[in-house]
Amino acid sequence: MEVSMPTPAGRQLVEKYGDGGFQISGVRHTGSVITLPEITLPWSVTTFSEMTLDSLKPVLDHEPKIEVLLVGCGDHIQFIPKDIRAALKEAGIGVDPMDTGAGCRTFNVLMTEDRRAAAALIAID
Repeated sequence: MEVSMPTPAGRQLVEKYGDGGFQISGVRHTGSVITLPEITLPWSVTTFSEMTLDSLKPVLDHEPKIEVLLVGCGDHIQFIPKDIRAALKEAGIGVDPMDTGAGCRTFNVLMTEDRRAAAALIAID
């Protein structure tokens, strides 16, 4: 599905998702990704149950600090485990789980609003 919006200067946008990957600011990424405002990184998580706090390290280490993390859980929304939610809260990062499509669209809106947001997106077919 295509979710294109005008790209703000210095910000990435998710243009397409599905078929096992994403197109982000003109670049095709196969598999799951962590998308930060200015860079997209491969994410080794293929199912929601594989997500760990350590797998979210790029979000925790990002400067300037990320304010909100969107987690695209795949086809269905799932609850973020309490330990991960608590650690992110302690780091000052709000976390919002949603299905991957909603995560892509919401990330784009936050980028157009110049928010310090990141998205951890599990690839879907």
